[in-house]
Formats: sequence, structure tokens, C-alpha cells
Amino acid sequence: MAKEKRGDGTVGKALDVLNEVAEIGSPVRFSSLLKTSKYPKATLYRLLQTLLNQDMLSYNDEEQTYKLGLKLVRMAHAAWLQSSLAPIALPFIDELSEKVGETVHLAQLDNGQVLYVDKRNPSSPIEMYSQAGKVGPAYCTGVGKAMMAFLDEDALSRVISKQAFFKYTDFTITSEKQLRKELTIIKKQGIAFDKQEHEVKIICISSPILSSKGRVIGGLSITSSIDIHSLESLQEFKPQLLKTSELIGKEAGAWNFPEQNN
Repeated sequence: MAKEKRGDGTVGKALDVLNEVAEIGSPVRFSSLLKTSKYPKATLYRLLQTLLNQDMLSYNDEEQTYKLGLKLVRMAHAAWLQSSLAPIALPFIDELSEKVGETVHLAQLDNGQVLYVDKRNPSSPIEMYSQAGKVGPAYCTGVGKAMMAFLDEDALSRVISKQAFFKYTDFTITSEKQLRKELTIIKKQGIAFDKQEHEVKIICISSPILSSKGRVIGGLSITSSIDIHSLESLQEFKPQLLKTSELIGKEAGAWNFPEQNN
């Protein structure tokens, strides 16, 4: 008998179903799950019961819907505290956002992509894709490029191999050659820009957050719109951005924050 692939067992299947419920983002009926699930009716029901028994899901009898359970919420919060920069960076990004009056993003690299772990909005926030918990592309976001520019060559090659180079706007980088050329400039300057590469009208200035050993542990960005700022005027925030990144890096060292998962 062929060896079962990792993730094909009961635990892997249950996690698949748990992920389906989580991605829907709202309470969901069994019939709706069945339409999109890769598992047959009996298997799906059994997996849902297992998740309910473990308090990973909860069930509303009146509405006949499933949603994420409190145990999962507690586990997610514990994981967030242990592996996210957010609790460490909290006072620093609060202060930075208040000073500059613009949106501040805190991010980490996760499997070659940008994971937004925290966000601070000004009093009149701009509508944009990025939200805490969302994943975005690294090659066409300022914070992604800022982190990539300071990776060692092996890590950078792995991250680049995971980029889709999809053309989101007329300004999107669409090749490894073009990206590497820009990353060289970013490393020299210490900052990166999003020049409407991921979303039209959205621009930002970004910097990496480095450990005392120079390893990338996150990224920070100040984001605005071309209706408010130009790329040139965003450079006024460079000293504050770099100083905040440095302070977060030092604080992360004091808390022995783990290295990035690239």
C-alpha cells in the first residue's frame, strides 16, 4: 500500500473543513458547505462532528449553522501572541500613526507572501485591500519589497520563486529581473515604495524591521493615496519610519521574537 501523503489523514481532512468554515467568514449551513467541499456528505458530516466535539466549531440549532468555536479563538490568540510582532509593536505603531496622520501597516513574510498582522488608520481612513489577517503579494507591495530586499540570497530566491508576478495595475512589476533590480536600490536606500503597483491610487513608503543580527523579522509601511500625497512627499516620513522600525526591532530582540518564516 502506498504511503499516505501528509495531510491526507483524518486530522488533515478535519483541518481542511475547519479552513473552509473560516474562509467563508460567517455562519454557514451544512448544505452550503457540501456544495463546495471535496468530501462526500457522510464524511463531511463526520468531520464536522469531530470539530464540534473538540470545540473547534460551534453549532447554532435555531439557524442550523456552523461557525468557529471559542477554543479555536483562544488558540489563535495564543499563537498570535507567540508568533506575531503585533503585541510587541503595538505602542510604536500607535505613536507613528498618530504622528504622521496616515495608515500604518505592520507585516511579516509568511511562505513567500505578505501577512498583515496589524494596521492603524487615521481619522479619515482610505479604503484599501490590506487588513490585519489578510495575505498579499510580496513583489508588488512596498512592505513586501522592503522585507525581500534584506533577505540573504537563499531566502530571497525561495521567496521570489513563490511570486505570481500577476499584473494588478499598469505599474506592477512583472518579472524577476525587474524585481531584483529594484530590490538592489531598496537595500541601498533602506526604504521601499509602492508606486500604485498593487492598487490604483494607493502608494506607500516602507522599511524592514530587522533583528540585532540583521535578519528580517517584519516590515512597516506608511500608506496613503495619490489624492493626498506624492511619492516625493511620502519621503518626509522616512526618518520617523526608520526610527520606529529600529525601535520595534530592538524591542523584539528583548522579547526573543523568532525569525521569519520565508
